This record gives sequence, C-alpha cells and structure tokens, in this order.
Amino acid sequence: IMAQLGIRKFDDLIGHADKVLCAAIWERLSTLKVLDPAVGSGAFLVAAFYTLDAIYSQLWSRAGALNLTQLQQEMLGDSAPHVNHYYALRRRIITQNLYGVDLMEGAPEIARLRLFLALVSSVDKKSELEPLPNIDFNILEGNSLIGMLSCEESDFAFTDLFTAQKFREQRDKKTNIIRQYRNADESIRPQLGQLQQMANDIRDELKTTCDAATVEHWNALGIRRVANPKNRERERPDLEASLGSSPLAHARGSSVTKTYIQADDIASLRPFHWGAEFPDVMHPNNKGGGFDAIITNPPWEIWKPNDKEFFAPYSLKITKKTMTIKEFETEKEKLLKDPKIKAEYATYLGQFPHVSEYFRGAPEYSNQISVVNGKKAGTDINLYKLFVERCMGLLHEKGRCGIVIPSGIYTDLGAKQLREMLFGSTQVTGLFGFENRKEIFEGVDSRFKFVALTWRKGGSTPAFPAAFMRHDVNELAAFPSRDSLQISIELVRRLSPDSLSVMEFKSEKDVEIAEKMLEFPLLGEKIEGVWNLKLANEFHMTNDSHLFQTSDGKGRLPLFEGKMFHHFTHAWGKPQYWIDEKEARAAIIGRKSDIDAKTILDYQSYRFGYREIASATNERTMISTILPPNVFCNHKIMYASRRLSGEKWTPDVCLFLSGVFNSFAFDYVVRQRGGSMSMFMIYQMPIPRLTSGAEYSRAIVTRAAKLICTTPEFDDLAKAAGIGSHKKGVTDEGERGVLRAELDAIVARLYGLDEGEFEHILATFPIVPEPAKLAARNKFRDLERGVWIP
Repeated sequence: IMAQLGIRKFDDLIGHADKVLCAAIWERLSTLKVLDPAVGSGAFLVAAFYTLDAIYSQLWSRAGALNLTQLQQEMLGDSAPHVNHYYALRRRIITQNLYGVDLMEGAPEIARLRLFLALVSSVDKKSELEPLPNIDFNILEGNSLIGMLSCEESDFAFTDLFTAQKFREQRDKKTNIIRQYRNADESIRPQLGQLQQMANDIRDELKTTCDAATVEHWNALGIRRVANPKNRERERPDLEASLGSSPLAHARGSSVTKTYIQADDIASLRPFHWGAEFPDVMHPNNKGGGFDAIITNPPWEIWKPNDKEFFAPYSLKITKKTMTIKEFETEKEKLLKDPKIKAEYATYLGQFPHVSEYFRGAPEYSNQISVVNGKKAGTDINLYKLFVERCMGLLHEKGRCGIVIPSGIYTDLGAKQLREMLFGSTQVTGLFGFENRKEIFEGVDSRFKFVALTWRKGGSTPAFPAAFMRHDVNELAAFPSRDSLQISIELVRRLSPDSLSVMEFKSEKDVEIAEKMLEFPLLGEKIEGVWNLKLANEFHMTNDSHLFQTSDGKGRLPLFEGKMFHHFTHAWGKPQYWIDEKEARAAIIGRKSDIDAKTILDYQSYRFGYREIASATNERTMISTILPPNVFCNHKIMYASRRLSGEKWTPDVCLFLSGVFNSFAFDYVVRQRGGSMSMFMIYQMPIPRLTSGAEYSRAIVTRAAKLICTTPEFDDLAKAAGIGSHKKGVTDEGERGVLRAELDAIVARLYGLDEGEFEHILATFPIVPEPAKLAARNKFRDLERGVWIP
C-alpha cells in the first residue's frame, strides 16, 4: 500500500489512512508479536515499546479524526474507563505485543522493570496512575537455544495418545489462565496470586513432559554425556562408550566414559520450550507458527571450556595478563594436585561435550557446520551463530529479524552455511557494518566490528543493501536509503565461491575494481601447468605448549610468532620460545600419515608466510615475508607448504608472492574481506600465476629478493633469485622505500588497474605516510607512460 501511494514512512501512511485502512492496520497491530530471545536488561524491548507507542498514538489520533469510536475502544482493550488513554495504550503494548527470554538469573525481572518505568513515564499526575500490567509470563527465564519449538503432537512420538492429549489440554488451560492474569482488572485483582500459582503449577507439568521429549530427542541423535562417578548406580555400563584421552580424562586421572542423556542432564541446562510457554504464538495456525519480529543482540561467546577463567579464582597468579602459556600450564598442574579442585575441574569440563554434540548434530542447528568442497570445515561453536539459526526457527513464515552480531557472520568460513541459509531462505533487507569506535559495547576492543543484520523469512536474496566500516550507529537511521550499496549474490559467489564471504565494499568503484581483479584465478583454484598454493600452519600455542621451552639450547630451534616479522623482514622481534628439533619432527610426523622420518619437512626450507591476525584499520593489513630455514611457526602464521604445493613450487614463487602480498593493490582486496586472514580466506584471493620467465614476475622477484635477502641465512635464496648473496640486499631505508614503491606500481599494473583506480586504492590507506603513497603514485605514472622501471 505504501508503495502504491508513494509513501516511504509508516507514519505518513497512518496520516493518509481511511476507515478501512485504519481497521486493517489495527487488525495487524493488535496481533503483532515482538521477541528478544536474549533480552538481558530489556534495552531492545524498551526501544520496540517506544516505536509501537508512536504508532499506537498516531492510529488513535487518526481514528479520532475519523470518528472511529469503536476502533478506539478496541485499542484500549476493555470497557473500563481510563483517566489517561495513553497509559492504557502503552499498557496494551506491554501485555500483548512484547516478549523476551534470557538465561541470566534476574535479567527478565530487570527487563520488566524497565518496561514498567517506560509505562509510568506517560503519567503526569498521580491520579492518572493505574495498576501495572501483569507480564510475568511475557518475559521469562530460560535457555533460548535449548528446548522444543512447536510442542505439537508430532513432537511427542514417545508418548501415548492419552499423554499427548493431556499435554494439549493442560497447555490450553494454562493459556486461558495467563490471558485472565494479563487482562485482570480491579474486580479480580485479589485473585492474581492464585491465578499466577495455577499457571506456574501447570507450567511445571508441561516442562516435565517437554524435558522428557527432549531427553528422547537427544538420545535418538546419539548424544551421550560424560558419566558422573558420583552417580554410578544410575549409569548403564552396557551403554557406555569410551571417550578416550582428553583434558577431561586428564582432570580425572583416568579414561572417561559417556552414557545416555537423562532427565536431570536436560533440566540442568534450563531449556525453554517455546510451544509450551508461548503456545498462541508458536501454534502452526499462526502463519506456520512463530513471531512476527525478532530484535536482539545475543551473546557472542564461544561454547568451550576456558581454563584461565576456571582457575583464576584459585590463584592470583592467573589473573596476570602478562602470564605466559608455560607459566599458566605450570600453575594449572600445581592446582590440579588438589583433589577438590581436580574434581571441580572435571565437573566443569563435563558440562561441554554433550551440549557441543547437540549443537553440532541437531537438525534444528543444521547450518552451524560449514561444508567446503564436500568437506566439513572445523570451527568453534559460537553462540551468536546459534542464535541466528534459532531466530529463523522462531519466526513465522514471513517474520522479520533484526540482529546485532559480530561481523564474522558475513566473513568467517565457519558462518558459510548460515550465509547459504540467509541468501537462500530469506530476503536480506540490510547489512550495516560498524566498528566499536564509540564504545557502544563496553569492554570490547574499539576495532571490533559488528553488523546490524535484517532479513525477512521466506523467498531468497538476489541482492541486498550494505554499508561497512561505519563508526556512528546513528547513520543506521538513514540506512539503506542513503550511502548504501546494492551487493548482488552472484558477485559474492564469484568473489568467494568456497566461503561465500561478503567483501566490505564502500563504493561502486570498489565493485568495479573487484570485477577487474576477478579476471585472475583464485589462489585456491588448482591449475595445470603452473604453480599452485597449499597453505598450512604448524604448532598450536595451547595444544602444543608442552613442547615449548623458554630458553635457547642445544638442538633447539626458535618458534616464530606473527609479531616477530614484518613486511619483507623476519627480524622484527625476538623469539620467546624454542622447540627441540627431534621432538618437533616427531610431533609433525606423528600428525601426518603421508610422510616418514626421512622426509624433508617444511621448516627445513625457505617458506613464504603471513600473519593470520590482522586489522583493516592498521597502516597495512597484510604482513608477509619469507622465513629462513630451521625455524618453526606457531598456528597464527599461515605459510605456503613446499611439500604440499607440488613440484613447480620454487624460491621464485615465494619471492613473487611476497612482492604481491605486500603491495597496496593486494592489501586493498584483503581489507575488503574483513576478519582474520584464514587460509580459506586467502584461497579466495585473485592472483596471477606468472611463471619465472614472465616480465612482471622477474621484476617482482628481483625487488622482493633485495628487500628480504639482507642477512647470511638468505644467501641461498639470493643466489636462486639471481642477485648473488645477501650483500646485494638493500638495508638503507630510503632505497628500500623506492623498491617498495616500484613493487606497488608493478603489481597494480599487473592487475590491469588504471591511474584513477590506483588513486582510489591509495586513498583507502589513510594511516600510510603520504611520502610512501606519493612514491608509489609517481612510479605508477612512469609505468603508464611506458617508462619501464629498470
């Protein structure tokens, strides 16, 4: 209707509404159900309250202007006279339109209080104050991520018909009691306590039945929990399966067993059964079952044990931020000698495995595990990803969702299946990315990126409006009508065919440059007849920490971390850890089935590597170089594996990659990817596969060699690159600046960029010193004029 009338704002629609349209708006408004499934202190519901309050007030005024007395009476919700009709309208919003759930104890109570305060703010005189609404059954405590959705007969296949019928009768009875409770006037207000108790008693019965169904559901999925030695008489040894060696086994000092899920296991998770708690909303007759709108900012913690968090209360040493991994492991082993702490630690660890199994294997969370090239991609279980999929299940067939979550939803490989779900089963109506520069989220790094994502359930998304790297969330008020880009899903699939990551474009020029660079093959694409790239990493800073030594010694080699190298240099910092070479080789060979003790391993050769941890707000995002032989790498260094990359992998290729990766042009594309630079993200980068004889390749290799080969350990690489030895390397900062400017110009020309496009790229690096950009600009102009750089 708004489109037909040429109206952009809902406010204007109400102002133009006739009697029929007013009635239609009220019919929709009166049944509107808005949910925050991670309600917290209620900030989002309060915002929804004020938005609805404005709409209610405008409709009330329009109905008055059209003499729609009966409609106004319906809006008040009862026949009782009201001193202040605004108070009555607001009361109706709170009781009929708003719902919330939260796991945190006390949070729902705070949310209810905030809504009450918003309600009373409409009263100017004490005489206008009416009794507060009863919303104890609108905003509830519970685990939004665990529990049944619909609670229909098909969900109780394990029960007999009598049990299913009784459940339905009890649910309907509770619904009627709660309806009386919510709408209670002065005449029955003395009975409120009795009504509330009756409803709670029935809730307990319904919860018991739903918990039992959940137990059956988990067991049918093959989920098992860690057996509790305190309750061995309740275990069934014939059903146990060995968990094997694990941190939990270590905590207990023995093998760990698993057993079937039981009622108290589910009850301890405090599941929230949506169909039992909000049956009128979740009933299939309600457009398939579900809420009209969800607005939320869910938690974004990773679901896994946090050892430092657990042990911190037991030792003041662990509270130190400067504590090394080795120091922590030593303190942890000391604390675990205490039987009480050891038992509590085992119990703590036991909370996670079976819940993780559920999140990874339940059909209601089928989009949590990404599939790349037919293989499941390993990823942590992040709560915000679970909430995205839960919100899909809680919306009715045309419901809308607005959710504030980390930017990983559109960049991370682990969220690929969620993107497939959103693009294929919803209409994405907005993706507004912003940094935490103004500390909207306290205690979170100011560089952390979030997104306000909105979608409508049903259909598919051919394109969507987007904005990235914004600092002021007030700009969201004008989004997407102003300063937004339309990003097509077809372009997303061409840019990131494996990960489906969305690039952070800021203008149409960015899209044009991306299209031009897409003429080159992606790094992860295997091409016959030329070199191919296979990335790897080596030693994990936590899982492999038992190998780390804090001092050098005979037979030990340094462990490189990302902070130890920079552009074209491996000597940016000093090592903190060393690893015995024999132990390291044994660990590497033990993890690989295709190598033996005589195999030349990656650490014995020159290898191209880059930092996985990056930020688009730093001077440069991509930081890479070539590492010398006989050093090990931690897991945050992604390196090109000579063993895996194939026979055409040569030192020239390493130097070529280093020259390209450290260029403005390549860095520009990396910045638009957002997030950390995982190997899967880098595989999606377009890059020419030049052979050593190509003109641009030789120019890049020679300059990279002069920048990198400045110490004796690079003599062999210098010789292979044709510059002789490290003595031909360049150490003067001025000369190094010239070489880098030449590389920047050559790589930009290699990608086929023109001067305007290169200028646009340089403008996206505000922190880079102007002299460096000017030098690159001048060299590029020389190349455009046909003046070859010698």
